[in-house]
Parts: sequence; C-alpha cells; structure tokens
Amino acid sequence: MSFSMGPALLFCPGDRPDRFAKAADRADAVILDLEDAVALDAKSAAREAVAESRLDPARTIVRLNAAGTEHLTADLDALARSSYRTVMLAKTESRDEIDLLGDLDIIALCETAKGVVNAQQIAAHDRVVALMWGAEDLIASMGGTSSRDESGAYRAVAIHARSRVLLAAAAADKAAIDAICTDIADLVGCHAEADDAAASGFWAKAAIHPAHSAPIRAAFAPSDDLLDWARRVLREAEGRGGVFPFEGRMVDEPVLTHARSILARTGNGAISPDQ
Repeated sequence: MSFSMGPALLFCPGDRPDRFAKAADRADAVILDLEDAVALDAKSAAREAVAESRLDPARTIVRLNAAGTEHLTADLDALARSSYRTVMLAKTESRDEIDLLGDLDIIALCETAKGVVNAQQIAAHDRVVALMWGAEDLIASMGGTSSRDESGAYRAVAIHARSRVLLAAAAADKAAIDAICTDIADLVGCHAEADDAAASGFWAKAAIHPAHSAPIRAAFAPSDDLLDWARRVLREAEGRGGVFPFEGRMVDEPVLTHARSILARTGNGAISPDQ
C-alpha cells in the first residue's frame, strides 16, 4: 500500500488560495478542489491559484473534474505547472478514465452508480493508490433525493456503496477513504462515523470543515487501553503457534492481525504499511 496521507483529509475550494495554508495546517492533508466547490465562472482562477500555490506535495491532493467533462484537460494543464502529483478524480467510472491521467498517483472517487459497480476494476489499476466513496452524488446519479433517512442514518443503498468501495480497495491492497460528514455542526456524529470507519478498515475520512479534523483524528487514534491490549496480546503470542487463550478470550491469527492494525494506527492516526 503506497498511500500514506491521513486520517483527516480536508477539502478546500481551489478558488480560495487565502485558505490553502490554513487548511493544510488544520488537517493531515488538504484536498484542493477544482470540482464541486468551485463555480463555473471561477474555475480558471482556481486552476491558476492551485498551479501557483506552494504547499507540501506529500500532504496535498488536487481534486480534478470528471473525465466526461470539458474541464479535465485544463485541470491537468494547470496541475503540470505545479509540484502536486496526487490527484482525486471526481466521479470515476472506469479504468479507461484512469489512463487519461498519465503517471499521477490517483485517488478514484467512486460516487456514481457506475463507479461503485466498477470499483473492483478501478482499484486494480496500477496508478490508483486509494478509493473514496461519495454519498450525495451517488444518490443523485440514481435519481434519488437524499442519502440519509429522517434519523440522519445512511440509507441502505449508501451503506452498500460504502462497503463495496471499502472491499474493492482492500482486495487490491489500496487505501479506502470514507465520505464527508455533511453536517458541519455535528461533531459527535462526525466522530461516530469516523470511529466506525477506522474500525471497519478505512484509512482516512474526508471533511469539508476544519472543525471535523479533531474528531476524525481522535476516532482513528486508538485509545491507551486498546494500545495496551494490543501490545500485551502480541507479546503473549511470541513463540506460540495456533490458537491460545488470553484474558478469557481465544486468540487466533485474525485477532493478532487486529492487534497489529491497532498498533499501526499510532502517529497521526494513519496506518503505516511498514508497521
């Protein structure tokens, strides 16, 4: 797995260069957005702002407009004048679209019905380093009106899409990024979504407001008790083979794998492939 940004990835409108550095400071990586966050009449200015910016390339992602739009070529021309080489392709729907992007590192944003259905083939592409899913565009692509029910919980089709993208990424040994929490004021809900994302195997979660960085980071960082358990069970496993009892629980290789994943989520909460 070659993707190392995370766990809090913050979107920032490409036409607001005054916010670029602030966004980078408030998150583990910033996503400079040339797509949905930018109005049609501001896209040229946004491209220039991104091309002229000087953020850390190792912590910067540029979201490009979808392959089927008239904007992608201009986006790529602007990107070529920058030092950024990790991009997010909006509304990715096929492997052929990935081929249009050359030797860039690509986060495929599967946010249409076709993109979700083709997630496994997309994830297998050599240039894809991560997959992300998106709820609102997905529902819109199917003629729906809302990804969530009256209680605020995701509808069944959104949960299915989330799981499908996560499984496709994992099967290809790629990172998976969870969708944004749209309610800016709901920090508790954001933490709950991020906690589930981390426990389910997502690498990171995207955000549209800097206030969400803290709950995302907190959710992805394992508690002291959990870290202590992981260290203890892995020490107990040294020299043992097969299944063994530990603190009232039978431990086998999947449990040890969970423990290793917990220890790997140290640092800024991101999983390091070297740990």
